[in-house]
Amino acid sequence: MDTAPANDRPDDPRQLDRSAYAEVQASAEFGELRGAHRSFAFPLTIAFVSWYLLYVLLSNYADGFMGTKVVGHINVALVFGLAQFLTTFLIAWWYSRHAAAKLDPRAQAIKSRLEERS
Repeated sequence: MDTAPANDRPDDPRQLDRSAYAEVQASAEFGELRGAHRSFAFPLTIAFVSWYLLYVLLSNYADGFMGTKVVGHINVALVFGLAQFLTTFLIAWWYSRHAAAKLDPRAQAIKSRLEERS
C-alpha cells in the first residue's frame, strides 16, 4: 500500500520544481496580479480599520455624541455599530466582485501555464 501523500509522489503532475515557482513569482504577469490585489486590498483595509478605530474611540471618549438619540431609543452608537456590520459585508461583496473580474482570470492564466510545464 502506498502511504506517501499524493503531492509527494514523483509522478504527480502537481509536483513542480522550485525553479518553476520562482520563475512565475519573478514574472511581470505575477507582479501585475500582486499589484492589482494590493491596490485594492490595502487602501480598503486601511479605510476599514480607520473606520473601526473611529467607532472605538468615539465609543470611549465621546459619550455625549454617541448617546445622541436618532429615533426613539436608537442612538448614534447603535447606528455606528450596525454600520460596522454593513460595511464588513459590503467590503466582502465588493472584494468578491473585484477578485472575480480582475484577479481570478489572471491567476487562472498563470496557473494554467504553470500546470502545462509539468
